[in-house]
Amino acid sequence: MAILIALAGLMGAAGVALAAASAHAGSEAKLDSAAYLLILHAAAVVAGAAAVDRGLAWRPLGVAALAGFAVGSLLFVGDLSLRAFAGTRLFPMAAPTGGLLMIAGWLALGAAAVVAMLRA
Repeated sequence: MAILIALAGLMGAAGVALAAASAHAGSEAKLDSAAYLLILHAAAVVAGAAAVDRGLAWRPLGVAALAGFAVGSLLFVGDLSLRAFAGTRLFPMAAPTGGLLMIAGWLALGAAAVVAMLRA
């Protein structure tokens, strides 16, 4: 669980850096949504880790959900950042794949909470 929290710290820091870069890059960079999704999912990883640790979410599915947040954020933000700063893509469909992983992570976290309630 500590590795996920450490990763969330990096995600949060990167989100703040992207928000600052976006403020200076102008509206054409379109990094605002990437920055805010990264910050939001960093906080979600920390909260989710606490929920899993307290038994409020079934551990296997909860950890998978948090991994989905992290990997999905990396793909989404990585693709948008590369487009803004390097003029290239991470790979075709990287941002939509990352978005789907984040959505799946939220659904999995909800399911993990339901499983935990049923097992209690």
